[in-house]
Amino acid sequence: MSPLTWAALLGAIGFEVAGTTLLQKSEQFTRLWPTLGMAACYGLAFYLLSICLRQMPVGIAYAVWSGLGVVLISVIGLVVFRQKLDAPALLGLTMIVGGVVVINLFSKATGH
Repeated sequence: MSPLTWAALLGAIGFEVAGTTLLQKSEQFTRLWPTLGMAACYGLAFYLLSICLRQMPVGIAYAVWSGLGVVLISVIGLVVFRQKLDAPALLGLTMIVGGVVVINLFSKATGH
């Protein structure tokens, strides 16, 4: 798998996390600039994901996308929005990271 594929996937994850952060900041689409930023970030995220899908199966790409996205947005929620994470949430996030690691280290399905 080419480095471009992984760069596109990581970029897609980054833009999706930024879009979700701006979604919170948009206050239900009542603030113009966060709403426009959110739309731009989501558009870029899906474009980069489509580039990634040229070489990576959609199931694997989506597993990595959603797993890392959930963890990153949870950290942003904790740090930026002061949202609390309890022990079951932390355990679940740890399991998600473990799943992404297992897929990437041991699965032969990460390439076409």
